Amino acid sequence: MSTRLRPGHLAARVLTFLVLAVAALAITAPFLWIFRGAFSGSDAELYRLPPTFHAENLTVRNFGLVAEQVPYFRFFLNSIIVSGTVTAAQLITCSTAAYAFARLHFRGKGVLFAVVIGSLMIPIQVTIVPLFLVMSKIGLTNTLWALILPGIFSAFGIFLLRQHFLSLPRELEEAAKIDGAGRFRTFARVILPLSGPSIATLGILCFTYWWNDLLLPLVMISDTERQTLPVGLVLLAGRFSTGSLGTIAAGIAMAIVPVLVVFIAAQRYIVQSIASSGLKL
Repeated sequence: MSTRLRPGHLAARVLTFLVLAVAALAITAPFLWIFRGAFSGSDAELYRLPPTFHAENLTVRNFGLVAEQVPYFRFFLNSIIVSGTVTAAQLITCSTAAYAFARLHFRGKGVLFAVVIGSLMIPIQVTIVPLFLVMSKIGLTNTLWALILPGIFSAFGIFLLRQHFLSLPRELEEAAKIDGAGRFRTFARVILPLSGPSIATLGILCFTYWWNDLLLPLVMISDTERQTLPVGLVLLAGRFSTGSLGTIAAGIAMAIVPVLVVFIAAQRYIVQSIASSGLKL
């Protein structure tokens, strides 16, 4: 049997490849320019138009200047604590709540789920003042707990995982029940192993959102030492508004690395989960 593509199909594939290549270049170009600027020894190179992607004077001095101007690594640690804790908490709370909405039957289930979905329509800017007053009353303002507690639950995460759990065949749970597994054991041993792609997706989205969040730390935290990385980058840019653009680029480049690591690690897990499930893409 011949596997040769017809001219029309070949042209469509070539066109698709070209479109994807252009889109990939447009997406990655700003990141490449940032990393190039981080190793630039001259600001004049960074102000060139059109932008260039090769540095004539390579240096790592910009990375040292970042730590000299602001407590960058303290900001970095605070962001790791907040983003990592919130992500772990959301994976636990959202998965258990989503499973309850997908499989359990209890009074008021529909109304409660409607409330969860309705909360997605409320922007954080509307709730930021009441949230600040609550945190102030319980004495958690100016602490990392003021950033962690509001993110423990996620209506979007509950909705995302609930839709996935509904797509799983009930026969698997019935088989586990026949084998003597209880509800919690079925959830832990049957449902969660089959939900790797959805859980990894939620983990990526959650970590990225809280890593990049600027509004909540600005409102809740007043001490510089307790700020997170987005606020730290704003402080760095403010202090270097007439100074080294390469130093600002170095700070941004270091801030990008953890998100890339999380994405690459979770993406590999998603691919492995899909491949092991026998699904065809």
